[in-house]
Amino acid sequence: MENVIYYNSLYDLYGVLLTEKQRQYFEEYYFHNLSFAEMAENNDVSRNAAFKQVHNVLVKLDEYEEKLGLFEKKKTIEEIISKIDDFSIKEQLENLF
Repeated sequence: MENVIYYNSLYDLYGVLLTEKQRQYFEEYYFHNLSFAEMAENNDVSRNAAFKQVHNVLVKLDEYEEKLGLFEKKKTIEEIISKIDDFSIKEQLENLF
């Protein structure tokens, strides 16, 4: 479950960098909860091809995070914000996300 949340977070950050086809496979698997067999049928490919597409998207998301580090930076900023006592400043910073 933690893995799903992690990749959904990466998708939120880097999804715009993926191709339309990559986004489609990711969303079918993670958002619509389709099996590889269902994805294969919908896209007229083999089950293995559907699996590889999803795997390649995860690799790509990991590469983006490794190079840009936005997920880790966001986590750090959220931790800092959680320690702020001034509600007004806290709210302003949270709205930047």
